[in-house]
Amino acid sequence: MIDLHTHSNISDGDFSPEQLIKEAVRHGLSAIALTDHDNINGLESAMKTAFAENLRFIPGIEININWNGEKNVSGVGPGGEFHLLGLGIRSPTQKFIAAIDKLLHGREERSRKILDRMHELSIDATWEELLAITEHGNTEKSGKIDGHSLGRPHFAALLVKKNIVKSVNQAFDRYLGAGKPLYVPKEGMVFEEAVSLIRESGGIPVLAHPISLFVAWGRLPDLIKHLKDRGLMGIEAWHPTAKPGSCRRLEALGKSLGLYVTEGSDFHGNVRPDRKLGYSSRGRKVDDAILSAIPELAF
Repeated sequence: MIDLHTHSNISDGDFSPEQLIKEAVRHGLSAIALTDHDNINGLESAMKTAFAENLRFIPGIEININWNGEKNVSGVGPGGEFHLLGLGIRSPTQKFIAAIDKLLHGREERSRKILDRMHELSIDATWEELLAITEHGNTEKSGKIDGHSLGRPHFAALLVKKNIVKSVNQAFDRYLGAGKPLYVPKEGMVFEEAVSLIRESGGIPVLAHPISLFVAWGRLPDLIKHLKDRGLMGIEAWHPTAKPGSCRRLEALGKSLGLYVTEGSDFHGNVRPDRKLGYSSRGRKVDDAILSAIPELAF
């Protein structure tokens, strides 16, 4: 059993990279990929722990793609998101690191805009409280997050803590989801740039949870073929948010286009208790055959 899509508290999970690796070992996984949002700062410590625990480790990332303005991409559903996994980021280039740093800066600016909107709604919240929620912020004069990715889940947790909502899901439904009062669009990377940077850094670009694109099934094959023609190498067909029937359909589509088919839990820890390490849609185990079918990751 393996897992090719997980998050640590470097982005919006609640396990440190070291804790994540030990949790994977405890659950009997033979391989794991760490794919934090717009961030590779947890990879080194995770890799060291994995080596010590004799666990196969795949360094990765999940990049937000800014695609609504691309003329050649059509059929985008309202509120959809495009996330691109980079699996096997073994030699990140300086260009890659600079691009990721830019995304991190954009995340901080977005968070400050969300905080301003909270104030407009008369919700009493401070930057320091947000940093305290993350449990890993530097609250000195700069007030910046040291190498971590701030995101909407942190604001959701803050709203729960303040008893404004009862749950993280309710926070998204009422405040943080697309079109809601606290929603601020996230800056992303252009698809071709992300593909190029991932490839230059030793990785393979994989479309994460395609259902999140909110693209009609009738349009999806043409869209994914178009992305393949521009450098896409894989598709995450199996994911906890998709029903098994949809996953099988995505797997068949990926294979018909000659794409690698991947699978993962999108694990976040206790913050998303519905997602278990090593399991994807409806409790299906992620078999290590998925990894052995990808030569670039066979090492």
